[in-house]
Amino acid sequence: PVPAPADPLPLGRDAARWALLHPAAHDRPRIPGDHLVQRENNPLFRVRYAHARTRALLRNAADLGFHPEPGPVSEAEELLAALGDHPRVLAATATHHTPDRLARHLVTVADAVMPLLPAVLPRGAEKPSAAHRARLALAEAAGTVLAGGLSLLGIDAPDHL
Repeated sequence: PVPAPADPLPLGRDAARWALLHPAAHDRPRIPGDHLVQRENNPLFRVRYAHARTRALLRNAADLGFHPEPGPVSEAEELLAALGDHPRVLAATATHHTPDRLARHLVTVADAVMPLLPAVLPRGAEKPSAAHRARLALAEAAGTVLAGGLSLLGIDAPDHL
């Protein structure tokens, strides 16, 4: 691995870990302050935000009186592929000692779940349907993958941002 160009500790524990673990081993880590910025171009923010949104959806669905139930979700092929690839990514990460693979996979999962989230909860007077329950189950699975992956990297997965 290439040594870091600057001390990452001023970024804070989570952002410093991400700054050091996200680039591939042969790349030089970037240690600018943008790891702390809450914007779409910040991959750590996107991963943590997607996790927090999935947790918020579960809380809101419980308030509405429904819970996740597995079922078909036709509009989420990219997310289903990313979730299906997760065991392989974990195995490759462990075998090759490449946490950057896991970090990039988490970004892929986060980017794939975000388009699904607006359709998870019913709108207005609409009653929760089997489709809502299935989307909620898929969002819950994505949130679990994101939380578990962040935990493996030693980064907190907050329920609220």
